[in-house]
Amino acid sequence: MILTLAIWFNLLCFGAALLITLFRVLTAPGLSDRILALDTMVINVIALLLLYGMLVGSAIYFESALIFAMLGFVSTVAYARYVLRGNIIE
Repeated sequence: MILTLAIWFNLLCFGAALLITLFRVLTAPGLSDRILALDTMVINVIALLLLYGMLVGSAIYFESALIFAMLGFVSTVAYARYVLRGNIIE
């Protein structure tokens, strides 16, 4: 019972953090700030997937969180290369 309430509370907190970082993506002054906010959004989505997987008791959400983490890492690296060099693929 208390674990379920703790998971729901954490889902609410990470959902609010996701909305706050979405606002930061939309209103950030520079491109590097937006990249950092997008990376933070990836971390929040991974946390939401893991918490929801714990809530429903399914392992498929853990695997999807792992795939999302890999895609988030690759996209952050691609954005950073774009900022530094102007292109992604040489």
